[in-house]
Amino acid sequence: MAFELSADPVAAADSDLRYAMTAGGAVRGEMALRLAADSAMRLAQKFLAETEPASEPSSEHKEALQELLRQIAGQAATALGASVGGEVQLQLTAAAGAPAWSGASTWYLRTRDEAGTPVVIEIQINAELASALKPRAEAHPEPAAGVVAPPVTPFPPEGASYQRLMDVGLEVKLRFGSRRMVLRDILALSAGIVVELDSSVNSPVDLLLDGRTIAQGEVVVVDGKYGLRVTQVFDPRPPM
Repeated sequence: MAFELSADPVAAADSDLRYAMTAGGAVRGEMALRLAADSAMRLAQKFLAETEPASEPSSEHKEALQELLRQIAGQAATALGASVGGEVQLQLTAAAGAPAWSGASTWYLRTRDEAGTPVVIEIQINAELASALKPRAEAHPEPAAGVVAPPVTPFPPEGASYQRLMDVGLEVKLRFGSRRMVLRDILALSAGIVVELDSSVNSPVDLLLDGRTIAQGEVVVVDGKYGLRVTQVFDPRPPM
């Protein structure tokens, strides 16, 4: 799923799922997340690779959604730490209701699932965190009389700060296949038991970055070690 940032509000409901995120380390502050029940359900089912429709989120869906948000928070903390020049921790917890503080800014991440159903995540950032994330503008001398000073851009040009992230280490994994198993079958595993996966021998192998498939390919052996010959790379950007 590719998300787009929007400022169009979404009405709140009693069935919404809410989460609180606390930032520590190089930046400090708080963030609140809100998802409608149907959006939470679709994200959880996507994370669990479920295809059967469900009427409302179960406890398993809520746990899966929280784990997905924790993984996203981990990636965001790594990227943010490289940007601000220090370690950043983002701690996610479930929240019973709206935050006690007033949001300094509110944004909405929007996408659609395979069926075209909207998925929306509301993000509120308190004043302390918004101030910490705001780029520090360099001091500019006062212009001489009659000289028009160039406008100060509040954010760096697109791509200007990407170089800071180039040395960030990320873990990638190869996935040959998967299978959902009930707990009794997992507890019955022992040496010699064969677990059949959902992929055939000729199926492409997935290359995952923090649980998300970014490429596919075929397995090769290089100097006695497994490798992947990439045959397809998935572009996360939405079509123009």
